[in-house]
Amino acid sequence: MIQTTGPSTPSHLDLPDFRLSVGDGRLGSVTEIDAKIDALVPAWLTLPDIAEMLGVEVTRVRQLVKEGQLIAVRRGENRALHVPAAFIDGDKVVKGLSGTLTLLRDDGFTVEEMIEWLFTPDPTLPGTPAQALSENRGTEVKRRAQALAV
Repeated sequence: MIQTTGPSTPSHLDLPDFRLSVGDGRLGSVTEIDAKIDALVPAWLTLPDIAEMLGVEVTRVRQLVKEGQLIAVRRGENRALHVPAAFIDGDKVVKGLSGTLTLLRDDGFTVEEMIEWLFTPDPTLPGTPAQALSENRGTEVKRRAQALAV
């Protein structure tokens, strides 16, 4: 089920940022996001939703997150893991997403900063980097991600 951000999301929330370590067997860079970042993403998918769309087990989706091919955040009342819906294209992960996430991670971005960058409009693209990836313009997005390191 796609969950959209709506007016019921309080804008005054200042949720704590926490990291679960890979060493303890849980997902690596999972954060709980603040309302500002949550508002940038128009729709979210839970891991079971993604598993169904990709035709795989939920454990495989968790592995994609752990490997850095997808990023997930904790959100909502039950703090379930969610992935931006824009990262899934039908029955596959959007082409170029994994490489872009790697570049951003190498640039020192946190998960929250990656989401903010991917969903903030860039007039030179035009649109957001997430939109450009979904439109198969990954090369342009990766160039901009590489330029961030300079």
